[in-house]
Amino acid sequence: MIMSYIDPVAIQLGGLSIRWYGIIIATAILIGYAVAQKSARHIGFKEDDIVNLLIVSVVVAIITARLYFVLFHLDYYSQNLLEIPMIWQGGIAIHGGLLGAFAMGTYYCYRRNWHPLQVADIVAPSIILAQGIGRWGNFMNHEAHGGPVTRAFLENLSLPNFIIENMYIDGQYYHPAFLYESMWDVLGFILLITLRRHLRVGETFGLYLIWYSIGRFFIEGLRTDSLMIGEVIRVAQLMSITLIIVGILLILIQRFKVKAPLYREVKVLSWAQYEKSKERK
Repeated sequence: MIMSYIDPVAIQLGGLSIRWYGIIIATAILIGYAVAQKSARHIGFKEDDIVNLLIVSVVVAIITARLYFVLFHLDYYSQNLLEIPMIWQGGIAIHGGLLGAFAMGTYYCYRRNWHPLQVADIVAPSIILAQGIGRWGNFMNHEAHGGPVTRAFLENLSLPNFIIENMYIDGQYYHPAFLYESMWDVLGFILLITLRRHLRVGETFGLYLIWYSIGRFFIEGLRTDSLMIGEVIRVAQLMSITLIIVGILLILIQRFKVKAPLYREVKVLSWAQYEKSKERK
């Protein structure tokens, strides 16, 4: 017997609908912030430093994530302009959010005279953890799933029944692609937190780009709602390949050319201090 899937609306207050999607995304941001705050305090940042960075970066990330999505659906949104800000209904692109957050974060670091790669190392585990949690918002919205499968296939994965039931959408079961990515991201969080103290400044961020992008590349191939360039190229896969290359180059540069200091050996770095603290041999 098939149960009805989970209602995307968590709370209905008159004409106001509070959706699970928004609740989960907000929770993911708060948990990511708590993790980043602990790491930042450990190397000398003040609490307000991370709060202010989070606020400006998240605001910009939400805007750019939505605009990135809208850009690839211009035919629809040009006819439905009032729907553009309705992010609670889903329809944000994580790569757009990452690009916006990284750009804003770099500018903010420049204004505060912090080295952006050190800050990126601090927040990289938080970002991938928040991404892993945030994917459950897609689950509640019944989106970002893979192609059709059978119920037997899902049962063979030993999934909890509530996930199996919620993967029954419009008369068909689908791959729980959200779950695959969530698990990959949480594993990536554990990896980054474990290795960070052994890596040079900038390498944790590079590893984040590589790890997340490898998982996203393969999982994106399962999805049925990919943003496309033409009929063949999936935008997220193209971005994943690009970010893998960027991550590899960043690690190679930091380790062999720049010879950056180890993450655990330095406190808050300014641009000038970063130059002085490079490995001297």
